[in-house]
Amino acid sequence: MRIEFDRDACIGMFQCVAESDAFERDEDAGKAILVGGDESEDGVVTLDVPEGDELDAKFAARTCPVDAIRVIDDEGEQVVP
Repeated sequence: MRIEFDRDACIGMFQCVAESDAFERDEDAGKAILVGGDESEDGVVTLDVPEGDELDAKFAARTCPVDAIRVIDDEGEQVVP
């Protein structure tokens, strides 16, 4: 399972930070950061979800008001949102 985070779409509500330790606040930019993620050429940051953190990743994606976070399962299917 992996998280895909579109930081450009983030509006800085930081609800993901409350739901998952994978996210932190970037107060200077007014956006969240997906800690340890790899950024692709299109600006999407991707991070493999550690075992045991799957539920937190799903909650973080569900609470994002602009759907900037997607959770993808091991088969490549989008699980959330």
